[in-house]
Amino acid sequence: MSPPRQAWLDVGPGETRGVITLDGRPERLLIARDGDPQVQALGARVNARVRRIERGLGSAFLDLGEGPDALLPLTGHAKGLTEGAAVEIEVAAEARRGKGAVARLLGPGQGAPALLAAGPAVADQLRTWAPGAIKQGPEARDAADLAEAQALEVEHALPGGGSIAVEPTRALVAIDVDLGARGTGGDAGRKALAANLAALKEAARLLRLKALGGLVVFDLVGRGQDGPALLAAAKAVFAPDEPGVSLGPVSRFGTLTLALPHRWRPVADLLLDEDGRPTPRTLAHRLVRALERQGRADPGARLVGVCAEDVAEAARPWIAALGPRFSIRAELGRGCADTDIRAL
Repeated sequence: MSPPRQAWLDVGPGETRGVITLDGRPERLLIARDGDPQVQALGARVNARVRRIERGLGSAFLDLGEGPDALLPLTGHAKGLTEGAAVEIEVAAEARRGKGAVARLLGPGQGAPALLAAGPAVADQLRTWAPGAIKQGPEARDAADLAEAQALEVEHALPGGGSIAVEPTRALVAIDVDLGARGTGGDAGRKALAANLAALKEAARLLRLKALGGLVVFDLVGRGQDGPALLAAAKAVFAPDEPGVSLGPVSRFGTLTLALPHRWRPVADLLLDEDGRPTPRTLAHRLVRALERQGRADPGARLVGVCAEDVAEAARPWIAALGPRFSIRAELGRGCADTDIRAL
């Protein structure tokens, strides 16, 4: 019998993806790309400099040397910091769109902003959730592709019927529970409770997969919610996210609110632009992986990836790693997401 959680590692040109599956379904997705600032990664130790102090906000803003400024809460010894001071910090939460990383003060620093020690590698993080062998190869790539696709979806089916929609906003993550076909016939109250319990369990997995945190609001189905049962279930399914989980009571409006800690950069922030479309780099990695896959299926062919200029520019650094059989060609007038592979 296989363990409930398994680890998968897909190492490709310019990008490493790690996946944890729970009972065969993706639960976590980590993506590390060549060129990403190491000073911004979770767990990195950095010599930083205090750029600005906002006493009214109880925060200091730190120059890490690369990327956006990090926020350091002015608690404990940090209350005595002054602008321009060098400090040694650890990245406690990665930056997300519109907000910088959150830092934890370790002590006084020395010199200019610089990386002192990188955060844990993808494989090391996978081992914390699934000790034992990490699977690699084509199956790991398939697991990473599936995890990436699910992480970017909004609506997700629930086991037994119904669905949930997970939609992050600037202020919170809204989760709407829909009974669907589960709601026809029978005891409506019992079916609503079953759907809400299934939604809590599924949402816990999906929020980890999408790397979403902060305030989360569930719009539950049905009336006269069984508050104690729902809170007990929420406490159990979100236990892997401790420490830092806070649960609120079920409101008279049929909502359940909780707060989850932010740790990793949301997957959508990395893969999509501000309009919700895959970035040229994301499309470039997908094209390179497709070329690799086609190359394995047809080992004698010379293959060219055809795409828009910005995707080709992003992909060129990694095409050489595939070998001389592979090339990239930009075509004028192609849309960013319009890519294909041709045999020469």
